[in-house]
Amino acid sequence: MVLGITGCGSQSTGNQQGDTKKTEESTEKPKNEKLVIGFAQIGQESGWRDAETFSILQEAEKLGVDLKFSDAQQKQENQIKAIRTFIQQGVDVIGVAPVVETGWETVFKEAKDAGIPIILVDRRAAVPEDLYASFIGSDFILEGNNAADEMAKLLNNKGNIVELQGTVGASAATDRMKGFKDQLAAKYPDMKIIASQTGDFTRAKGKEVMEAFLKAYPGQINGVYGHNDDMVLGAIEAIKDAGLKPGVDIKTVSVDGVKGLFEAMAAGEANVTVECNPLLGPQFFKACQDLKDGKTTEKWIKSEESVYRAETAKDDLPNRKY
Repeated sequence: MVLGITGCGSQSTGNQQGDTKKTEESTEKPKNEKLVIGFAQIGQESGWRDAETFSILQEAEKLGVDLKFSDAQQKQENQIKAIRTFIQQGVDVIGVAPVVETGWETVFKEAKDAGIPIILVDRRAAVPEDLYASFIGSDFILEGNNAADEMAKLLNNKGNIVELQGTVGASAATDRMKGFKDQLAAKYPDMKIIASQTGDFTRAKGKEVMEAFLKAYPGQINGVYGHNDDMVLGAIEAIKDAGLKPGVDIKTVSVDGVKGLFEAMAAGEANVTVECNPLLGPQFFKACQDLKDGKTTEKWIKSEESVYRAETAKDDLPNRKY
C-alpha cells in the first residue's frame, strides 16, 4: 500500500540526550519548492521499526514534505512495486529500508534511468554503488562485535550461547551475526554458539525459537544473543515459562535499545542492549534536500549510538524515546 502523506498529526517527542543528539538535530525547512519523497518501509515487525517510521513521518510533517509512504508488510515484492510507483509519480528522491539485501539491482537501475536517486535507510542492499546515493544507518558488524564483548563480560569469557537471528538475508542480521562470531573467534575461544535460528525480528518468533532451544539444550544455555530487542523480549517470556530467571540464569544481550528492553533491564530480567538508533528522519530528509539541490551526499551517513547495561537502566529509561 502506498499512501500520500503531508502530515502525520504526530506530537513532537523532544530531544534525545547523549550521543544520539547529532542524529536528532532537525533539518531546515526546504526553501524552494516542496520536496516530493517516496519511502518504501519494510513494515511493522518491531518497536524499533515503528520508531523509525514515526521519525520519518514526524520530520516530513515538520518540514512540509510531500511524503508518499509505503508499508511493504515484510515482502520484497511489495517494496519493488512501491518503488516503481514512486518512479511513475516522479518523486525527487526514493528512500528504501530493504527487507532483504539482494534482488534490488533491476528496480534501482530503473530509478537511476529516471534520474531519481535512491537512499538506503538502516539496511544495505547488495547493488553496485552507482545505483544508490547514500546509506544512512549503523555499523552492524561493530554492533555484533560490541554484543560479543558484552556477553563475554557477563559470562566471564566462558559459556554456551544461543543466537536469535533476524530475517534471513537482511543486512542487519547477516552483519550482526558476522560481527558476533568473528569477535568470539578472535577473543573468546571458550565461548560457543551452540544453536542459532531465525526469529524474524519479532517477539512472538523469538519466544517460539527460545522455547525450542530450552527444550533441546536443558541446563546448557548460559546466554542468549538476539539480533534485536524484540526477539529477546520474547525469549525472556520463554525463559520465565521454563521456571528460570532471565538476566540471572540466562544472560541476555541484544541490539536496538527499545524502551521495552530498558524496562526488562530495570526489572532485572535483561542485561545489555547495544543501541541501534531508529530516529533517522532528520538525517534522511537533509540528505534528500541536498540531493534535490544538486549536492553530493556522503556514501555512508552514520548514526551515533551507545551500549546500555542493566546497572543504569532505571536512570536511562525516562530518556528513551522509543
